[in-house]
Amino acid sequence: MFGIWELALILIIVILLFGTKKLRNMGGDLGEALKNFKKGLSNGDETEIKPDVQVNQQAAPNGGRIIDSEAKEKEKV
Repeated sequence: MFGIWELALILIIVILLFGTKKLRNMGGDLGEALKNFKKGLSNGDETEIKPDVQVNQQAAPNGGRIIDSEAKEKEKV
């Protein structure tokens, strides 16, 4: 693991490379992104997906489902 002096040295190098203004902007952007992400997650729970088509299902006496359908043959041309 890194000790306190190694972490301080890494922090100084990062500040020298990027500068304080760039780091401040990156931190603000990261905070804004996290805020929007959390907002999106909380809004996602409130919305409910509603189907466009209603399906009528009849239960069979033995607990299975009955599906009514008609089969038609294609005419050969």
